[in-house]
Amino acid sequence: MAEHRDNLIDWLRDAHAMEQQAEQMLKAQAARIEHYPKLKDRIEQHLDETLGQQKLIEGCLARYDTKPSATKDALGKVMAFGQAIGGSVNSDEVIKGAIAGYVFENLEIATYTTLRAAALAEGDSETVRVVDEILPQEQAMAEWLLNHLPELTDDFLARDATPHVEAKR
Repeated sequence: MAEHRDNLIDWLRDAHAMEQQAEQMLKAQAARIEHYPKLKDRIEQHLDETLGQQKLIEGCLARYDTKPSATKDALGKVMAFGQAIGGSVNSDEVIKGAIAGYVFENLEIATYTTLRAAALAEGDSETVRVVDEILPQEQAMAEWLLNHLPELTDDFLARDATPHVEAKR
């Protein structure tokens, strides 16, 4: 059905824009983190995954003889820039960034879960395969963040309680 295909293409464009936003957010976070090496390393690893995910989504769009939405991609980048600027003024930037990252990963999980169902309805087994490759990466990042929030919080609080030691980032 044409409606299924139109929705799938639109949601693929949304996913690409979301990954553009993720790329900018992850780059900004990684560049600002100074005192939390485990978090920085995991963000940089997920940035590499994100770049690969963008290419996979571009491949899905190309099979439909279409491209990512320049408007949606630009809006995603603008939103990421705003988030980076807003987060940088917080005295607990690293904690707020990790929380925001966890929330964003769950948005990605929901988006890819929807995309998978739409691809199945369209009979697009290649997009299902792509989503099945991407989804575990997003789930792993969300799980990593959730599991490391207590440790990150403890590290932040210890640094914050120490005179003349920066905890923010």
